[in-house]
Amino acid sequence: MGVPISQMWTVASYVLSQKIKRRKRYPLVLMLEPLFRCNLACAGCGKIQYPAHILRQDLPLEDALRAVDECDAPMVSIPGGEPLLYPHIRELVEELVKRRKYIYLCTNALLLKEKLDAGWFKPSKYLSFSVHMDGRRDEHDFAVCRDGTYDKAIIGIRMAVEQGFRVTTNTTLFEGTDPNAVREFFDQMMDVGVEGMMVSPGYAYDKAPDQTNFLHRKTTNNLFEMILSNRKKRWKFNQSPLFLEFLMGTREYECTPWGNPTYNIFGWQKPCYLLQEGYVDTFQELLDDTEWDNYGRASGNPQCRDCMVHCGYEPTAVDHTFSSFGGIWGNIKAMLFNRYANPGADKRLEEESGKPHGPMAHLVQLGYSPDLKDKAGAA
Repeated sequence: MGVPISQMWTVASYVLSQKIKRRKRYPLVLMLEPLFRCNLACAGCGKIQYPAHILRQDLPLEDALRAVDECDAPMVSIPGGEPLLYPHIRELVEELVKRRKYIYLCTNALLLKEKLDAGWFKPSKYLSFSVHMDGRRDEHDFAVCRDGTYDKAIIGIRMAVEQGFRVTTNTTLFEGTDPNAVREFFDQMMDVGVEGMMVSPGYAYDKAPDQTNFLHRKTTNNLFEMILSNRKKRWKFNQSPLFLEFLMGTREYECTPWGNPTYNIFGWQKPCYLLQEGYVDTFQELLDDTEWDNYGRASGNPQCRDCMVHCGYEPTAVDHTFSSFGGIWGNIKAMLFNRYANPGADKRLEEESGKPHGPMAHLVQLGYSPDLKDKAGAA
C-alpha cells in the first residue's frame, strides 16, 4: 500500500464529513503554486513560458497560508515552477505541518540534496517529497531537456529516504511512451525505496512548446492498460486505485474540476489547475462564480475532450469511493486483487517490445531507418 493509513483515515473522515454536510462541491487537494520559475525548461511544461517579470515573482508567505486556511483541504500539493527555489519554502512547510496538512512538495530534486544537507526540512508523516521522474535515465533526461537530471534526482531521493522522509514519484506520460520501459522504471523506483508512485497522462497546455506528443483518450487507455495490467506485487502506487482503473479504461468518470483548486500569484485560478480562464480573490468566489457545467468531457468543451489528468479525475474517484457501497467495494477489490491479470494486455506489451518509441517513433514515421544510420556510420 502506497498511502499511509493515517493519511487514508484523514481523507476518508474529511470526505464523509462533506457528505454529511451535503456539500456538492468541496476541495480535496489545494494546488498551491508559490512561483512559476524553474531550473529546468521541459518541453511539455505550460508554466515556465511566462514573461520574465512574472517568473521573478514569489507568492507572499502570508497569502499562501491564507489560501490554505480559506480552502481547508486536507492535502496541499506545492507545484511550480520548482518549489525549492521559493525563498519561503522552509517556513511554508513548517506552517503546513503545524496545521496537520498532508503535503506533497513537488520537485525535480535537483536541489534536494543541497536543502537536506542544510537541514531545511525535518521528517514528518505530513511531508512527502513528490519527485518528478519521467522514466528511466534516458527517457527522463530527454523529457526534461537536460542530461544528468536523472542521476541528480536519484541522489536526492536516496538521501531523503535514508534520512526518514516520505518520498513519492510523479510521472507524466506522453505519446510514444514505451510501456515496457515504464514498467522497468517502476522496478527502479521500488529499488530506490520510494513510498509509492503517481502516474498521469500529460495535458496539452496551450503554452507548452511541444504540442505534438500529448495523449488522446483511447490511446491513454491502451497505454495504461499495458502498463498497469499484470502488475508486479512489489509495485506501490500513491493514488486512488479507482483512478488507475479509470486510466486503464475499466471505469468511466467525469471531471471534478473543483476537487483540486489552484492558488498562485494571480489569485484563485478558474476553473482548474490546467486551464486559465481568469482569477478571483476568494475561494468562495471560485466555487460560486465559475460556470462548472462548461468544463469536463460531458460539457463538450474541446479543451477538456482528451484530458484524463489526475488533478481532475482523481477527486472523482475518491468521491466515488465514499459515496456508495459500490465505490467502497470497488476500492476494497482493487486493493485485494491488485495484479489485474490480462493476457491480452500482456501480449500487446510483448509486441511493443520490438517497436520504436519516443522521438525515434516519429523519425521512423518520416521514413528514417536506424539500420541506414548504422550502415552510414560503419562506412
